[in-house]
Amino acid sequence: MRSNLLSMQLFRLLCGLLEEKTGVNYHASGIETFSAKVYARLEVAGFDAPLDYYYFLRYDAASTDEFDALVDELVVNESYFFREVDQLKSLRDDVVLPLVERGERPRIWCAAASTGEEPLSIAMLLADAGVLSHVDIVASDISRKALARARSGEYNIFSLRACPLDMQQRYIDVTAGRIVVAPEIRAKVEWHRHNLLDASAIASFGTFDGILCRNVLIYFNDATVRRVVGTLSGALRTGGRLFVGATESLFRFGILMRAEEKNGAFSYLRAHE
Repeated sequence: MRSNLLSMQLFRLLCGLLEEKTGVNYHASGIETFSAKVYARLEVAGFDAPLDYYYFLRYDAASTDEFDALVDELVVNESYFFREVDQLKSLRDDVVLPLVERGERPRIWCAAASTGEEPLSIAMLLADAGVLSHVDIVASDISRKALARARSGEYNIFSLRACPLDMQQRYIDVTAGRIVVAPEIRAKVEWHRHNLLDASAIASFGTFDGILCRNVLIYFNDATVRRVVGTLSGALRTGGRLFVGATESLFRFGILMRAEEKNGAFSYLRAHE
């Protein structure tokens, strides 16, 4: 019976390819799960040997769709509504509301938005404050599968584990275990498929007053973190703020943004051009 565990050499080759193209760094401790997902995809793609599959992904111009399908299987899409809510409230109170009060139209970008709970949570908070129609929300992710779920607005009950009851009652329909976000909330998020390593594609988004890139930098090596944060910093307007995950301190990377704490939430301020 064939073993579905990749050799360490093939594991490193495939990990290197994925890190090169997506930035995600996989560790040897996850070789069993990684191997199972690779074998599942290579069989669907019609390959018998993982080395042939690797050569196809690495060198064949026709491999784009298959590589994207493999990424869909391998990336972590863990998200839920109102995750790390203090940061979302800080984005609303310290970034969006002051700009709206000055007559400006803020732009918010949720990078690596996964299945969409984060930008939809922001839209709910802004709707609750009566300013949703005055704000542009952009969300992006590398995974086609995750974005399809996000666009559908349909979730499972576990995604509501941190969602306040009043928000559920206003903006989410829960019927027989089927959860659907209100269409007026979904319609306010502009969805895109983008790779955080693609600086030119990100530049095409324009600039933003607030960027959330949370719980993804932990999957990158230090050089990739510096590269991605540099790109995100460049996408911020002067005075704009970058929010990263609670465990993703950027202090050791020597970035040119200033860390600040407001209302219990940390963010990084772009103070100068």
